[in-house]
Amino acid sequence: MYVVNLIYTAPLERIDDALDAHRAFLTTHFEAGVFVAAGPKVPRDGGIILAVRIDREKLDEILASDPFAVQKLARYEVTEFKTTRLAPGLNLPIPV
Repeated sequence: MYVVNLIYTAPLERIDDALDAHRAFLTTHFEAGVFVAAGPKVPRDGGIILAVRIDREKLDEILASDPFAVQKLARYEVTEFKTTRLAPGLNLPIPV
């Protein structure tokens, strides 16, 4: 599992201009089962994406296609961790 930390590198006006395209990007990868959670940080200086079922190279390729990356509006910090425990009722994949 990966925690993707998006850090905005452009003013919010430019982020807002690209937001619809970014949301379409997110939808594509939610539907593919790669992204399982996403949202803006508070305060709004970036966002967080949780990604699963993917190797790091492929995740990096996906992130490079994000309109925020293409337009150089954000940078990404990716942290991988091994999920070993989940809250009851939470259904996320746990690698074997």
